[in-house]
Amino acid sequence: MGHYYIGFDAGTQSVKVAVYDENMKCIVKSSNKTTLKYPHPGWVEMDADEYFLLTKLGIKQCIKQLKDKKVDPKQIKAIMGDGIICGVVGIDDNGKAITPYINYLDSRTQGDVEKLKKLDLDIWGRETGNADPSCMFPALHARWILENIKEFQERGKKFVHNAPYILMNLAGLKSSDAFIDWGTMSGWGLGYRVYEKEWSDEQLDLLGIDKSYMPKIVKPWDIIGTLSESVAEETGCPYGIPICAGAGDTMQSMLGSGILEANKAVDVAGTCAMFCVSTNGIIPELSKKGSELIFNSGTLENTYFYWGFVRTGGLALRWFKDSICQKSDDDSYYKVLSEGAEKVKPGCNGVIFLPYLTGGYGEFSNVNGCFMNMSLDTNQFVLWRSVLEAIAYDYMEITNDYRNAGIAINRITITEGGSRDHLWNQIKADIMESEAITLEVSGGAVLTNCIVASYAVGDIQDLKKALAGNLKIINKYTSDINNSKIYKDHYKLRKSVLNNLAIKL
Repeated sequence: MGHYYIGFDAGTQSVKVAVYDENMKCIVKSSNKTTLKYPHPGWVEMDADEYFLLTKLGIKQCIKQLKDKKVDPKQIKAIMGDGIICGVVGIDDNGKAITPYINYLDSRTQGDVEKLKKLDLDIWGRETGNADPSCMFPALHARWILENIKEFQERGKKFVHNAPYILMNLAGLKSSDAFIDWGTMSGWGLGYRVYEKEWSDEQLDLLGIDKSYMPKIVKPWDIIGTLSESVAEETGCPYGIPICAGAGDTMQSMLGSGILEANKAVDVAGTCAMFCVSTNGIIPELSKKGSELIFNSGTLENTYFYWGFVRTGGLALRWFKDSICQKSDDDSYYKVLSEGAEKVKPGCNGVIFLPYLTGGYGEFSNVNGCFMNMSLDTNQFVLWRSVLEAIAYDYMEITNDYRNAGIAINRITITEGGSRDHLWNQIKADIMESEAITLEVSGGAVLTNCIVASYAVGDIQDLKKALAGNLKIINKYTSDINNSKIYKDHYKLRKSVLNNLAIKL
């Protein structure tokens, strides 16, 4: 009789659920798309209960597939999930959502960010490693909810992230049991002490957030409950399966990419395109005001990393396919686009795309997405390549910051959905002048969740060894010196355009 583990990844565009066996081979999997709503310009909202429903649906689909394969679901030993680190929902006493789920794509708190920046406080950087407030931080979302949503003012009990919300409801827990793992905690951006793994009374007081709203901090592999009878009946999954506390999506993607020590680089090519580098802790040069880099603690104890981002990186690709190409029901069209774009020369005949579809950032916060410098021979393949290059240019900006701080970046591991695009991988290698690699398991978060679940119930004893043993490189991309030179010239032109737009708008 073998052992099996359920893992899920509650991302921006979908909820992925999979079952892995004791050898960490994927047995069955499912994926179901989420819904994003845009009630006002710059606002992005989701539904925490949709996340819960899609997770249950995914589990139900996986259980059916297991039965079709003659695998007894009673052999499932644990459930572990991850979710978005920069997003929050308010819940009532019963643990049910009474606010929208607001995540990193939302810009409604930009005015509040500017107010907090004017306080010019050092405590943010000293305690969290994040010197500046950001409109993507849950700490800012929580302030907005407290100020604007009457139902939360009257009945709100806790703020939680999307994965803990799902896990709580799988176990039938109430708000008094609300939790957050020590890695996802750092996704709050502000309000905590990153080394001590605890909420900061002083920061929360400055933010105007009562500490009673904050969930308890736990370890990712802590068992927070067991699968409730009602969810078991609905999904076909056995009642009473242990449920782990979960983790942050970026943290799990890092682990799934083999980042178990400092000075390693990962491109998390998901909806929010993120470029991460692991460190031994806070690096003052990277945590200074205006750096635009985010600092987080990892899933494993005493692990840390910085990341820069393009908030609509992967989402820009979906937008182009769905809205411009009118291929919303055809995910295979991504391949068609990239095959056509391979015939377009680097630099896209001078066409420039700005990927800031939910607003820019930092000094470019007033700049929005657009295509520029098109001509009559500009077709969808030229535009597609310009989208791919645009996101890589923002990576180049981040890479320069890391290198200037003394971090050598000679190899980049590309993971998540974007890693399947060979053209995009080569563009990144050329623009960042570094070798790029992809792994056999491109969406490493779900596999990593199952490894942690196995550790949580004692089926494996050495977590790091188990994580390292599930890595296999399948592709390598070497930078082309001629393409790199072209991209450097176009990067300077793009930066000049951005600077002019920032001044004029």
